[in-house]
Amino acid sequence: MTQRTPDGILFGIYPGGISGDDAGGLASGPPDDPARVTSALDRLQGPPDRPFLVRAYVGFNDATRLGTAHATATPTAAARYAVRGRLLDLVAQYQSAAADVDGYCDFLAELVEQYGAVTSTLQVTEEPNVTTNPVLDGYYPAVHEAIIRGVSAAKARARELGHTHLRIGFNTTPLFGPAASFIADLTGRGGERFIADLDYVGLDFFPDVFQPVAPSDLAPAVEGLLRHHRDSVLTPAGLGHLPLHITEHGWPTGPDRPAHRQADVVETVVRIIAAQAKRLNLSGYTHFSLRDADSAHPGLFHQFGLTTDDYTPKPAFETMRTLIEQFSA
Repeated sequence: MTQRTPDGILFGIYPGGISGDDAGGLASGPPDDPARVTSALDRLQGPPDRPFLVRAYVGFNDATRLGTAHATATPTAAARYAVRGRLLDLVAQYQSAAADVDGYCDFLAELVEQYGAVTSTLQVTEEPNVTTNPVLDGYYPAVHEAIIRGVSAAKARARELGHTHLRIGFNTTPLFGPAASFIADLTGRGGERFIADLDYVGLDFFPDVFQPVAPSDLAPAVEGLLRHHRDSVLTPAGLGHLPLHITEHGWPTGPDRPAHRQADVVETVVRIIAAQAKRLNLSGYTHFSLRDADSAHPGLFHQFGLTTDDYTPKPAFETMRTLIEQFSA
């Protein structure tokens, strides 16, 4: 039997079949098969008492109707997967061209009411530092205000409802150079209340996807990025005490991207996270994604899955299952 670490990582995965691309569009293909999703989640999670997150996305825009139920955009009906001890990692996107921060705060409070009992982490906005892509929230006006006020609105409603298990946070992509001040700008604007209401910070990162990294350089590059984010981004912003959750990581297969390399990348990255978890206060790892959007499409954004679009496992699926068994909380 694989030995488990005493202080483990909270694992999770995005099980949907839709992915955003870098041109403001969506990579999609065959619809999700809920039965096959459930089966794959069961296999990855292992024992039903093992903590495991299911990442889901729900959006707010200027057409959103408040006072009604808010369906998850992807995967659809995500709460159906919050069984066997699994909970949601719910991403509440802010995409209001009218800068309707008041509406977004009300939306977050309604999400807490609707999903709070089956949600472990509620992420306020998605990649708000990215300003050039309309799929991502940094493209929209007043996103800084939406994060600051949104975190406190969600936390206040969670307290009112007694959802003490529900953690509220936000995420970014890696931040370097002048962009490294993004989080410090947030804490400077939000002040002590914003900092006090935060439970974690998330990081989406995809080493060797958008910029090639030699296999021999991957491990030190990942460790260096994580140390930079903790020591040079979070700590100067007054958030050095908060857990850092890897909210999205993956590596796509496809032309010149062999399946065995995907398995190697997954193993390298997760083992670095496990080795640095205590020193860097790394609390969780969520993989992107369970299945390909479209396995017949050669595009970079269509084959991120641990399985093909018909749920046939790639080598990385078994690699991930073994890593979860070894390092899970």
